[in-house]
Amino acid sequence: MEQLTAAHRTLAFGTWLEVNDLDNGRRVEVRITDRGPFVKGRIIDLSLAAARKIDMVAPGTARVRLKVIAAPEPETVADPPVENASTEKQNAEDPAKRYAVQAGTFSTRDRAESFESSLLEQFQDARVVETSTIWRVLVGHALALDDAKRLAEKVRDAVGDAIVVPDR
Repeated sequence: MEQLTAAHRTLAFGTWLEVNDLDNGRRVEVRITDRGPFVKGRIIDLSLAAARKIDMVAPGTARVRLKVIAAPEPETVADPPVENASTEKQNAEDPAKRYAVQAGTFSTRDRAESFESSLLEQFQDARVVETSTIWRVLVGHALALDDAKRLAEKVRDAVGDAIVVPDR
């Protein structure tokens, strides 16, 4: 909250952005450390410290422009690997492999659980899974690959982002 950080739905953790307030001209540099916002029409959620820097605390929202200024170092990226075509081909040959749909990743359990609650209205089997220092919100359990892909499309329609991941 007191560091210059932000949440974004898809940018890799560790990415540095310049955020420019289009109305007052102020700018701040932030690092992506969380997932969100999950409110339609919003593209970034700034920490309190970052919001103060661009005088956005009182209004709560602002029109902003984002500019990536530094990509994350490979060892700092906490996003789980995405299935690629060759992995999918190998997994398709193994019917014992099962999948879930990852709808979000978060740096705090509270935010993950809040997102999970919002998904439970549409997807009864949403759950939070702790992985190292991140919390993942998964939908579905022990799905076949084709079923997981169909579910991922539904989750994307509902929240804007989803990937198929192995269900461990």
